[in-house]
Amino acid sequence: MTAVAVLGLGEAGSRIAADLAAAGATVFGFDPAVDAPDGVEQRKSDEDACREAGLVLSVNSAKEALAALRQSLPSCRPGTLWADLNTSAPGLKEELFAAADGAVEVVDVALMAPVPGRGLRTPMTASGPAAARVASILQPYGASVQVIDGPVGAAATRKLLRSVFYKGMSAAVTEALAAARAAGLEEWLSDNIRAEFARSDEATLDRVVEGSRLHAVRRREEMAAAADLLDSLGVPARVARASRDWLDDLIGR
Repeated sequence: MTAVAVLGLGEAGSRIAADLAAAGATVFGFDPAVDAPDGVEQRKSDEDACREAGLVLSVNSAKEALAALRQSLPSCRPGTLWADLNTSAPGLKEELFAAADGAVEVVDVALMAPVPGRGLRTPMTASGPAAARVASILQPYGASVQVIDGPVGAAATRKLLRSVFYKGMSAAVTEALAAARAAGLEEWLSDNIRAEFARSDEATLDRVVEGSRLHAVRRREEMAAAADLLDSLGVPARVARASRDWLDDLIGR
């Protein structure tokens, strides 16, 4: 049985660590600000948590990921798997791989959905030469890990491309509802948005993309007018103006 170290016991790390322990794994945990959850053995530092682990899950933050790796390398045994679950650009995952220099086997793991409510069963995508080995350790405990072809950084690329769509859509909805609230029309727009979501199907993507290309000129002017409306309502028109600029770029393509 492979012992697992979880570095970072915040919203994601604590749930993943607790689920691993509940499923029968030996789990060591460390977070300078949070105690380990029930079933997880509290360690004194990142290095201490990694000392007996065959698999390390780094779930601290992109800002701390490189420092955690460098601090822990002296205590890691040869062949240790280092899975970085932090949301970051592919470049940081590549930097971790280079910093390890073969002392540990770095794997890029992307959490593809929010962890609360899912814990260890949060869909994950993994890439890198040792990705299949990480999956083989986590899957028997109930983890959902999709191994994809490609180097370290490939999983992060997929996650962030999806984030451009999903978080961008969320920002557009938030901006539109803020403007509708200012105009006294929030309930009407909320119902309209829900109806649009309910009507979406497999053809929706093609309609959105082709419609934007075919009607870029008219829609650019429409989004310019929408931005002016938001200005008059006192709502920052960040998404509206970005949409206007994208449509402007599409003209003539």
